[in-house]
Amino acid sequence: MIYCIEDDDSIRNLIVYTLKASGFDASGFACASAFWEALKDCTPELVLLDIMLPDEDGIMILKKFKKNRETAGIPVIFASAKGTEYDKVIGLDLGADDYLAKPFGMMEMVSRVKAVLRRSSDKKCKPGILHLGKIVLSPGEHMVTAEGEHIALTLKEYELLKIMMESPGLVFTREQLMSSVWGDDFTGESRTVDVHVGTLRTKLGDCGRYIKTIRGVGYKMEKQV
Repeated sequence: MIYCIEDDDSIRNLIVYTLKASGFDASGFACASAFWEALKDCTPELVLLDIMLPDEDGIMILKKFKKNRETAGIPVIFASAKGTEYDKVIGLDLGADDYLAKPFGMMEMVSRVKAVLRRSSDKKCKPGILHLGKIVLSPGEHMVTAEGEHIALTLKEYELLKIMMESPGLVFTREQLMSSVWGDDFTGESRTVDVHVGTLRTKLGDCGRYIKTIRGVGYKMEKQV
């Protein structure tokens, strides 16, 4: 099930129609209150979330969504008329897993939804718990702790951290990280990796120093810290 929170009736109806025509179950909501009520009965696989809403804006919804351990791992795609780089970075930093700037095409939207769901499905694989310094990553619970504190990460931040923790000491190029985390069909710039690594470091606090920048190449996780 995919939930779409969008107050514009025509846009919401078109998104829901397109998703259903593409083989997804989908439901649309015009406001936050209706979304929260529906969430009590059905947990979605993904949420399409508009930033500007009448009762509670998308930013507040996302903050609550990511603070709740039961919903924190559900991917969220922001959809908003705000298309500046600043707004994109803010949305991603708040926990969004992707960003669609209005006006966007329906086929682009479906492609982004499929890509995010494909990456999200990787968490169903449950290898052993990863330890590095004071960071613990538990794939089974899809949870990360740093210095004993739970760290709320977006899906992409989690995958970046997991990839580097699985191979400490190995240097990953930006292109390798982009291909592994965003998929080969992603058309964004390599700076996207830098932005996510930056927010990941910030969220990890003192443990963020474990992630080292290799100038002109990419990033690696320190073997011993």
